[in-house]
Amino acid sequence: MAAADRLELVVVRHGLTAWNQERRYQGQRDIPLLLPDALDDLDRLRDSLAGEPLDAIYCSDLTRCRQTLAHVREGQDVEVKVVYDARLRELDFGDFEGSCYDELKSIPTYRRWIDSQGERAPPGGESAAQMRARLQAWLDECVTAATLHGHRRVLVVSHGGVIRELRRRFETLDFWEGGVGQARGRRFMLVQQGGGWQCSSSSAVPAPASTNG
Repeated sequence: MAAADRLELVVVRHGLTAWNQERRYQGQRDIPLLLPDALDDLDRLRDSLAGEPLDAIYCSDLTRCRQTLAHVREGQDVEVKVVYDARLRELDFGDFEGSCYDELKSIPTYRRWIDSQGERAPPGGESAAQMRARLQAWLDECVTAATLHGHRRVLVVSHGGVIRELRRRFETLDFWEGGVGQARGRRFMLVQQGGGWQCSSSSAVPAPASTNG
């Protein structure tokens, strides 16, 4: 198979959980999807990806992502190997996990974390730099596999913080501006240029509904 010089990276967030609904920091807690509430968004995501050939699938090893992937793959005849990878987990929010903004807003360590845009690690948690390092290691392996095996389109099921970080890198957005809703994500087109991989375009997944009559 010829080596790929273009790679479509389709990165989607897991579906709705009870902690999403309650606006609690989940981080690396293994919280399952909230069913049946999550199904409408999951159906929309599955329909938007239906019929797209995939060369590889990567997924966070947490239950909510595994469940999301299982729903997206319902009815697909083609078997594609899935790699479950802990490096695709959400940021580890440490002591903040399980709490929401109103419960944390008056705590000085929380305010310092917010003001640092995540660069300062939460107590017992992970800094943005630490998350970037594990994501970079995963991305290096992903594009190496694409080059070796001729992958053209890869599906990634992950978390909101991971997508924020990829958008910060590929779209030069502020970290806090790169959020996406549950069962939504981004389609990044990566191209090989100057010996490395660059993002040439980014678009929403699912694509926005057309406003044309």
